[in-house]
Parts: sequence; structure tokens; C-alpha cells
Amino acid sequence: MKWSYMDHWVTETPQGPQPPSFNRAHMDRYVKQLSALGFTGFDTFFFSLPMYAGMYGSLPGFERFLQDNGFEKITGIFSAYPSATKFQAPHVRETHDRIVADCEYTLRACEGLTGVENFIVMPSSTYFQVEPVTDDKIKVMADLWNRVGQLTLAHGQKTTCHFEFWGAIRTRAQLDLFFEYTDPRYVYFFCDTAQHTIAGVDPVRMFRDYADRCTGFHFKDTHDVDTEGAYRTPPDPELMAPTVSRWFYEMGTEGGLVDFPALMREIVASGYDGWLTVEHDKAELGGGSYAEATCVAKWYIDHVLAEVAR
Repeated sequence: MKWSYMDHWVTETPQGPQPPSFNRAHMDRYVKQLSALGFTGFDTFFFSLPMYAGMYGSLPGFERFLQDNGFEKITGIFSAYPSATKFQAPHVRETHDRIVADCEYTLRACEGLTGVENFIVMPSSTYFQVEPVTDDKIKVMADLWNRVGQLTLAHGQKTTCHFEFWGAIRTRAQLDLFFEYTDPRYVYFFCDTAQHTIAGVDPVRMFRDYADRCTGFHFKDTHDVDTEGAYRTPPDPELMAPTVSRWFYEMGTEGGLVDFPALMREIVASGYDGWLTVEHDKAELGGGSYAEATCVAKWYIDHVLAEVAR
């Protein structure tokens, strides 16, 4: 199995908690910590690309630094429009040209890299900005990503959709409708184990049913299913839900709801041979440490999931 890491990280600096891109020394240390744990792929956000290009001379220069530290390559680029605006809103057809132009700009920024595989997108904005969520709005969003999918394939990347528990496409019925409206040649599935579980969707069954369209995973856990409608909390359900202070946890902690061994058995049985990605989102809440969370997750990979895969 090939393990990558999603570029979510916060570290302590003299100016308080900051992302590693705070400066070159922090960034170098962050990469070396991931390398020491055995990660060989690196997923990052579209908005981080200019920062890394400036810090390392160019984006290929940053990738060479990764490769000098044991990584294979940058494996995925994450793009999203969580906050709808009059210029960018996936459920509003009139904004699609602007979004496609944004995607094309990101694709051009990736020129010269070893070979980014996944163009990971959140296919909708927040639920509360889109509601009422109708079949017609899901169709409009599907049309956008069909269009983007054709564009990214021309650049060697697959458009693959990652769903949040607070997004406009969240229930199993909505997911199925979205994939019915999208062309399997152009639009793929990216499985986030915690986000689906919080939304009441079984990620193991979801992968089983869409294995032929799955191009990646975010492996993280949760202790809660949203039964109180927290997904509608403005402006940020991940930080401002009235009853849950922290939604996401690393694999291997007590109280986790995701059945990772069952998922790993499904992955092996399916013949999937792509990247598996660890993600830690807001691990600092409650005094947590990203470095510690990543070590715990990698221990779980090496001592539990590797045995299941074997």
C-alpha cells in the first residue's frame, strides 16, 4: 500500500500556532517528520502552490525537496468553494466559467511536476448556502464537474469528488443522484471516512458500491454522527456546531466509529492499487498535536492495517 499525507498541519511558532508554511525552517521540519514516518506521497491545497513555489524557487523545486526526503511526488491537489459567492458557486450555472478558469489556472501551475494523479474537489458549497437542495441543483453541480473532469484529464489528472458532512451533497440518496448525473469517464469518487460517517453514510459500503470510480481516500476517524442538524450551522459547522467541539480524530483512538479493518479488507478485495491518504483536520482542538496524531495514525497503519492487508 502507498501512503500519502494530506497537507493539514499546525505547528507552534514564536507567533503562536501556524501552518508549516510560516517559514522555510518549519516547512523543512514538517516534511522531514512525514518522511521519517514513511509517507511517500504528498497531497496539498491549490492555494498552497504559490507559497511553496516561492519558498523553494518553483513548484518543481518543492517537489524535488520532497523527493530528496524520500517522497515519490505530489500526488493530489485539493480545490474547493466552501463559501458561495456571486462569482463562484457550483450550484449556480452562471459562475461555472469562472470556476473552470480557476481550475485551468491550477492545472497550469502543476506543469513540470512528476505527475499529479488526483484533482480533488468539493463539489458543493455549504449546505446552508445552497438549501433547499434540489435534484436540479445537484444536476447543475454535476454538469460543472463533468466539464472540469474533461479538462483535468487532458492534463493527466482525474477530477475526483470529496464530500463533507456539511456540504450540499451529503446523504446517500444525494450522493447516488450526483454520481448518476456525472459521467464516469470524467468524474471519480474520493472517500473521506470521517465525513461520510458523520453524515450517516457508511464509508465501507460507499466504497464497495463505487470502487470502480474511487481514486483515493482520506483516512481519519470520528466519534460522532450528526443527528442534530449541525451540518446546517453557519458559517462553519466543523468549528461552530453547538453540541460537538471536535469532529475528527486520528485512527487508533478509543471511541472511533469508522471500521478501518473492514474498509481495508474491501480495498484489498477490490484490487485498488492507488494512494491511501492520512488526513488530520483540526487535530489541534483540545490541545492536540498534529505530530502526535500523525505518529498514532502511522502506528495503526503499520501494526493493524498492514496485518489486515496481509
